[in-house]
Amino acid sequence: MSVNPEHVRMVEALLFAAKEPLDEVSLAARLPDDAEVPEILKYLVKAYEHKGVNLIQLAGKWTFLTAPDLAWLLQDEKETERKLSRAALETLSIIAYHQPITRAEIEEIRGVGLSRGVMDILFDAGWIRPRGRRRTPGRPVTYGTTEEFLIHFGLDDVRDLPGFDEMKASGLLNMEPSGLFDDIPGVEAATELDPEEEED
Repeated sequence: MSVNPEHVRMVEALLFAAKEPLDEVSLAARLPDDAEVPEILKYLVKAYEHKGVNLIQLAGKWTFLTAPDLAWLLQDEKETERKLSRAALETLSIIAYHQPITRAEIEEIRGVGLSRGVMDILFDAGWIRPRGRRRTPGRPVTYGTTEEFLIHFGLDDVRDLPGFDEMKASGLLNMEPSGLFDDIPGVEAATELDPEEEED
């Protein structure tokens, strides 16, 4: 692939220095007019494919991440994982797989009422947002996941969420409810019951 080496260096510098993933428009705005950003990114993906860091696309944006097989080296450097109650994990999963979805539909799927605190936790994390109103009586608000959700869980698109067969094969799904969300990357389920669940 023929790309301008100096343009490649510029993109590398921008991506390494960025505090968050960058989209192609943001990269192009900082580069010379003749820079072929899509081609440069393809070149860098291949160049870093077997390095200690990989160039990854998340939520339509680009960032360097530690190679998955080397993540264990940085375990001591990781921030404390966000602790989520089982109710919050279940709610987040339902929203991710069924969005746009209303509060009543979430409650119907979970089989229990949804406390305001659970939604507040997910809003505070920046992982869910209102998606508009359903065109049904009462015009209920619908909810969906955010770009921050995709980036945190290493996804480029919600369509990249694992399917039932994939989750079952990886051991994420079993017949024991307590094992349903144990290994979701980036979050840790709190061992104590959520107040909402104690009441229910």
